[in-house]
Amino acid sequence: MSNIITCEQVSNGHPDKICDQIADAIVTDCLRHDKNSRVAIECLIKDNHIIIAGELTSKHKPDYRKLVYEVFEHIGFDKLNYGDPLYAGPDIGLLVKEQSPDIALGVDKGGAGDQGMMMGYATNETRELLPIPFVVATRFLQILKDHPSKMFRADAKAQVSFDYDSGKITTFLCSV
Repeated sequence: MSNIITCEQVSNGHPDKICDQIADAIVTDCLRHDKNSRVAIECLIKDNHIIIAGELTSKHKPDYRKLVYEVFEHIGFDKLNYGDPLYAGPDIGLLVKEQSPDIALGVDKGGAGDQGMMMGYATNETRELLPIPFVVATRFLQILKDHPSKMFRADAKAQVSFDYDSGKITTFLCSV
């Protein structure tokens, strides 16, 4: 039996990644203005609708629309297909309220609130100290992003399966 590991990576224009970038932009903006901000934000995208939901306790009040547009600008409006001058931009819904007092109690007394345990690992498989299939998928998406062809938009996915017994890629799949 082979030891095959598969890794899937999505581009910065993939809806999941756009949501991550919007949430990251909100966290960064809040911490830039109030280092004691508590931000637990999730995003969802469907067609031209974006929902920003979660809990936020901060002296700073982010400009959500501006942050969404900055993320879109970074990715490239033209590659997102939102560059049409007739397009008014995404419909942004906000479902954000202040952090729950129960969670705040855990944080206020030196706890971690409702945070779970996270773990990861480094490996000597690559210079980046990351698994081979992850690095190959990530590099491919970078090459695709920089490709001059107009047929490639910002939403892409690469999947790489690597057989550690033979040292070979067994499957390479790309969707754009």
